[in-house]
Amino acid sequence: MSEPTTGPATDVLADPKSGAAPDQVAAATEERSWVRRSLELMRLVKMREGQLFLFLAVLIGVFSGLLVVCFQIAINSTRIWLLGSALAPSPLRLILVPPLAGLVVAFLVMKVFPQVRGSGVNQTKAAVYASNGHIPFNTVAGKFITCALGIGSGQSLGPEDPSLQIGAGFASWLGRRLRISRDKVRLIAPVGAAAGLAAAFNAPIASVLFVIEEVIGRWSAGVLGAIVLAALSSVVVMRNFLGNEPLFRVTSYRLGHPTELVAYAVLGVAGGFAAVVFTRLIAAIRPRLMRLPQRTHYFQPAIAGLAVGLIGIAFPQVLGAGYETIDQAMHGQYVWKFLAVLAVMKIIATVVSFSSGTPGGMFAPSLFIGAMLGGAVGGVERHFFPGLTGSVGAYALVGMGTVFAGFLRAPMTSVFMVLELSGNYSIIVPVVISNAIAYVISRKYQKVPLFDLLSRQEGMDLPSLEAQREESTLRVESALRDYTAPLLHGVQSVTDSLGQLENSAEQHFLVDQGSQGWSLVTKERLQMLAQQGRGGTLLRDLPDSQRLPHVHPDQPLEVALRRIGDHPLLPVTSRMNLDQLEGVVTLDDILRVYRGSMAGP
Repeated sequence: MSEPTTGPATDVLADPKSGAAPDQVAAATEERSWVRRSLELMRLVKMREGQLFLFLAVLIGVFSGLLVVCFQIAINSTRIWLLGSALAPSPLRLILVPPLAGLVVAFLVMKVFPQVRGSGVNQTKAAVYASNGHIPFNTVAGKFITCALGIGSGQSLGPEDPSLQIGAGFASWLGRRLRISRDKVRLIAPVGAAAGLAAAFNAPIASVLFVIEEVIGRWSAGVLGAIVLAALSSVVVMRNFLGNEPLFRVTSYRLGHPTELVAYAVLGVAGGFAAVVFTRLIAAIRPRLMRLPQRTHYFQPAIAGLAVGLIGIAFPQVLGAGYETIDQAMHGQYVWKFLAVLAVMKIIATVVSFSSGTPGGMFAPSLFIGAMLGGAVGGVERHFFPGLTGSVGAYALVGMGTVFAGFLRAPMTSVFMVLELSGNYSIIVPVVISNAIAYVISRKYQKVPLFDLLSRQEGMDLPSLEAQREESTLRVESALRDYTAPLLHGVQSVTDSLGQLENSAEQHFLVDQGSQGWSLVTKERLQMLAQQGRGGTLLRDLPDSQRLPHVHPDQPLEVALRRIGDHPLLPVTSRMNLDQLEGVVTLDDILRVYRGSMAGP
């Protein structure tokens, strides 16, 4: 911001003969001094806001980590209090507790915390794109209470997605309290989201990637450092309270024979179709329950709790997040047939719980289903091909990432999640093969990703981040045209340039100014310079105001649209040699390409 130079105060000071009284001069001097101090303060605040943002990221990470630790403790304490400490609660408890807890959750959601519905991922994304990062703080409290009660009472949901929203809500509240700029408030919610998810998942790299993939949708250098700091600091806090152990005790992995990769490819196919079935069940059942009269919404979580409780009588492993069962499956404590049944039962229980409107996450269920499915494939391999050395735990671990990649459509997150959980990079080849197959199958048979599907069910039109990743980028080369007019050079004189343009009918001519870039000049301008007796070179006589920005053929077309401004054309130069002209683009060329892309094939 430039300092003002005119006004009453500066007029008095600039003209000592104006007849102003001494007190007027003193007042004017004070006013100008106040303006200068204000401008200096504004520049200082603007300069330090970036540093403040990084400090806030660490602070958000610390407090989000503490909140998630309390959240985990609340879930575990609620489960012990309501269902007991045994792995298999008594049938009476399973019939009574989940429905009664469902009634309480429904009342809280309908009357007290109406914004805590869903998993929390879409709600955070909506805050970033539609609400300038604003998440009411009562949403944090509501998510904490309702999810602790719902998951603790046995509903087949997970704590990771709610932790993401809890962290985002705290960050949003802190940003508003400190009155940081609106742009920073919009960016601070994803910072808290990464912190909350990292603390719940104990996987900071995967959490950072997920927030970038699904919440922000693009890599942004301005926020990446803050997200990483928040995720790391939250994990440090979480590990200080809950220990340094990873979420699962992963067995060692070694690829014994290349033919094992075929089994991992089979796991990718099974995981992909399981993800499609899982998503389609939610797509079919949830909107039907949402369209029922509002009075039924008070009872849907209770009915879902009863259904999950009945399933839990025969299969108590599907209750809650199911982390203990995943750990047991990784260590071969179940036969493959039982693992396959658990995968099916978990899909049914999760669809019922989530579709009923009970707040909770989808991360843990997808990991559970993947681990059971992977363990089942590994058990089949060991049964029918005993010569292969792959362990059931390795298949369960890869299966977690496989279903995650197909169901939540976050392929990068799924790969790094498995690597972080295992700590063994030798497993990366099976992970990539299986995840890629599942992701391709899910994209082919389920066109709309889960989070886009949920946002449409809730009447929101959020950007499809997967579509943004997959859509082709229009580039400058698609609007490129040859430059047919004479090309002038900065070392030429005005007279020589006029002679070169004598037979040209063009109106605008490019001037290669060498290291000074490119300029644009008209024949009339050159004639005016000649009449003024300018005998120097174009490099000396053309003002800087006539310099042109340039673009490269591989740059996105929107870059050319931003840079062209009022210029009639832009030079397109080679990246390897800025003096090498590849062609030019005009505004008409740019709009023609955009119109063609909107018309489609």
